[in-house]
Amino acid sequence: MPTRLQDEIKQTKPFPSVGAEAILSILRTAAVLDHALGDTLKGYGVTVTQYNVLRILRGAAPNGLCGREVGERLIAQVPDVPRLLDRMEEMGLVSRERDANDRRHVTARITEKGNRLLDESREALDQIEHQRLAGIENAPLQTVVDTLAQIRSNS
Repeated sequence: MPTRLQDEIKQTKPFPSVGAEAILSILRTAAVLDHALGDTLKGYGVTVTQYNVLRILRGAAPNGLCGREVGERLIAQVPDVPRLLDRMEEMGLVSRERDANDRRHVTARITEKGNRLLDESREALDQIEHQRLAGIENAPLQTVVDTLAQIRSNS
């Protein structure tokens, strides 16, 4: 009997292992969620990665972070954090300041416009969370969180 994932991706042959199916299921779920978040955030003029940068910088306020630190905290790695921050600075979402003593060190901070965008998008993002996790109690969700953390730590 085909699994639900097999039906979703129209795969007729069984998966080679439960582990292979689990990995594909995680990837498929991440893609579905990324698409939903991306579509919602498009209405606010930002990408999921730009939203993530704003979330990171809000958490680091008022001190801010250098580009390297932002890159280390991103959910998905991006190849060029300085360029990402350039675009976000042009959009007025972040500000950057060079250290007077070490010109190589540049600190990025969220702006008021960036904070407003996070506040304004919160309700729409909460709706995605409630829609996608409807009917799932906290205990099984915590099991998912713990299991995914274990998978990430097995490197």
